[in-house]
Amino acid sequence: MILRRLARPMLASIFIYGGINALRHAEGHAEVAKPLLDKTVGQQQDKLPDQVPTDPVTLVKIDAGVKIVAGTALAFGKFPRLSSLALVGSLVPTTAAGHAFWEAKDADKQEQIIHFLKNVGLVGGLLIAAADTEGKPSLGWRARRAAAKTSKQVSSTAGAARKQVANTAGAARDVLPV
Repeated sequence: MILRRLARPMLASIFIYGGINALRHAEGHAEVAKPLLDKTVGQQQDKLPDQVPTDPVTLVKIDAGVKIVAGTALAFGKFPRLSSLALVGSLVPTTAAGHAFWEAKDADKQEQIIHFLKNVGLVGGLLIAAADTEGKPSLGWRARRAAAKTSKQVSSTAGAARKQVANTAGAARDVLPV
């Protein structure tokens, strides 16, 4: 449908641009993210394996990569549902770190509220994109249907097996002396 071919790249563009910008200026973005990371990842750092990155610059770069890859996939219609969910997962912490209007000073508060609500709107669009099955049945519906068909086949096979056992037992009674 033409609407999807236009809307997906439009929705994805802000994430691709934001991801590229975050890669170019990772240190600046890391400074903005540091307070949130200290409250979340920093408190759990000793419980995490050594392989899990916890420094803000690396986490910003990972987030940027997610935005670029998932945004590009969404723009081209490749794995659009998965891409949308990945972008939601990336946008939530970005919004909490970058647009914490509840902690902003009065002069900056209005601007942070606007950006926060813009991101809430983007999450809404991404959730709609994630739920869009393009007119095809959802995975849940297909799974329930496959389970019902399998159950019906198992019941049918079990009934046929019972009938076969009963016929065999009856034939055995006819042949064997009692």
